[in-house]
Amino acid sequence: MTPHRLTLTRRRAVQGLAAGAAGLGLPVFAQSADKVRVGYAIARTGPWTGGAQVSQEPNFLLWAEQQNAAGGLNVKGTKRQIELISSDDQSNVETCVRTYEKLMGSDKVDLVLPPWGSNANFAVAPLANRFGYPFLAPTALSRRLVEMKLPYFFLMLQQPKPMCDALVDMLKANGAKTLACIYVDDLFGLENYAALKVALAGSGITMVEDKSYPGGVKDLSPVLRSIKDKNPDAFVGFTYPPDTILASKQSKEVGFNPKFFYASVGTAFQLYKNVMTPAGAEGVLGMGSWNAKTSPGAKAYFEAHTKKFGGKEPDRWASGACWASLEILTAAVGKVGLDRKAIRDYVANTEHSTIIGKIKFVGSENVGTPGSVSQWQNGEFEVVWPKNVATAPLNANKPAWK
Repeated sequence: MTPHRLTLTRRRAVQGLAAGAAGLGLPVFAQSADKVRVGYAIARTGPWTGGAQVSQEPNFLLWAEQQNAAGGLNVKGTKRQIELISSDDQSNVETCVRTYEKLMGSDKVDLVLPPWGSNANFAVAPLANRFGYPFLAPTALSRRLVEMKLPYFFLMLQQPKPMCDALVDMLKANGAKTLACIYVDDLFGLENYAALKVALAGSGITMVEDKSYPGGVKDLSPVLRSIKDKNPDAFVGFTYPPDTILASKQSKEVGFNPKFFYASVGTAFQLYKNVMTPAGAEGVLGMGSWNAKTSPGAKAYFEAHTKKFGGKEPDRWASGACWASLEILTAAVGKVGLDRKAIRDYVANTEHSTIIGKIKFVGSENVGTPGSVSQWQNGEFEVVWPKNVATAPLNANKPAWK
């Protein structure tokens, strides 16, 4: 596997920016000959690609570019250029593990950035702990990762329990009495389904149907027709991006339009709005935690990302967590340098100000930002629950599919 290196193009870009800055009388930072070697594996091919290439790798590239354009990453007072060393994990757990073992074991890169998804992070987390590399994972949802108590591993996203608690709290507060659920048959789907069942206990909401489905499913219409016949107030899908779009399209086709329609990974993507059309996406709920209204930093990040990638917007869920993880890593290196144990201690023991709010870890778990629900409204994925972090009020009655 040939590493994907960005050094030369980054160097030329930074030289050009520096020359332009000098011509304008702006400050130009001195560049160290030493580089900060940052390694990662990410899906560029295979079924994980949709999520990885929306929520993670664009942020890694933007971060490196911004840091290098400013003279380099601040390493305890010294600016050093970032060299990204990356490769395609081909959406394969075994490839992912082998790559990180090489990056951390024999290549001995300075820092690592995480792969995409719960399954890949679950496989790599013990390695990160063994080699002593701080991992801030923005796309892993797994209570089992928290329970493993790996001191070098930090989960940026809210885990299944707070996410499902927020969802059920919202449904209960808005009169839902019945619910149907589908979930992908893997770690992500199983853990979220289990958390949903716990959250429903004592809520007064009855689950009228629940069905698992295999990854890579091509047709969900039979189960959606069966659910439609039961006429639930709410539909919940613990789905990946292709399944999220499939379930939405096929619900429209079979005429299934409950008051509350919630899908998971991919609902927050610009792609979802584009595929369904803004009118078709209207009222759809999903996993979301932020948008450009959340903070001035979130607005600046949103605009920078959209500009760099030719109009491609960050998603309103894990992209924000990914950028927040890079903010935390940047602050840690600026404070303590590249001593990985010191970075780990800084991350573990500090309350971090980020674009998505104050983040603090207890063990591996982010306990600073709440579980939340977002909803497509007039072309924006608005945070609607809980109310104290909402960017817009909930529309408690989804309009008909268009």
